Amino acid sequence: MDVRELAVPNAFEFTPPVFPDQRGLFVAPFQEAAFTKAVGHPLTVAQTNHSVSRRGTIRGIHFADTPPGQAKYVYCPRGALLDVIVDLRVGSPTFGTWDAVRLDSADYRAVYLAEGLGHAFLALEDDTVMGYLCSTPYNPPAEHGLTPFDPALRLPWPDGEEFVLSDKDRSAPTLAEAEAAGLLPRYDDCLARYEQLRAATR
Repeated sequence: MDVRELAVPNAFEFTPPVFPDQRGLFVAPFQEAAFTKAVGHPLTVAQTNHSVSRRGTIRGIHFADTPPGQAKYVYCPRGALLDVIVDLRVGSPTFGTWDAVRLDSADYRAVYLAEGLGHAFLALEDDTVMGYLCSTPYNPPAEHGLTPFDPALRLPWPDGEEFVLSDKDRSAPTLAEAEAAGLLPRYDDCLARYEQLRAATR
């Protein structure tokens, strides 16, 4: 399993070996030993999510109140998507920074984003499937979103694509508006949460 930390701290790309043969292939997109070595603690899985999206669908930018926040480990078992992670942690040295990774059913890369980071993706093919391992269950009052078209973020959506969004995502606030409203996670709270998780494994 190859591991790479992304431009957004506390986000990682995992690339597993793929073993094809005459029957098809085998791959293990999540491997606890590699994950724990990279992140510093095991992944607690409270919920698994499965989404199917037509080409041009954008979901996000989504994030949760921290603490406790919601960490995600995501991969694409069918199709292809552009996965985007945004640093929304007020006070972070990389606040407003983003990174993007192509996830698809050829390489089976996965992305982990820690609590306090924002997540969005664009489906690049019809019937694209994303699988999520989530550290906490869905909690509607604690869930928030930002517009994926915030001109200050300039996320890497391709020109000429016909985008499909939920009404909620399309009408979500910008990063600056969410910060002014006090909706964004605080960097110090997130660091304390990460240390709490690491301390529990010592």
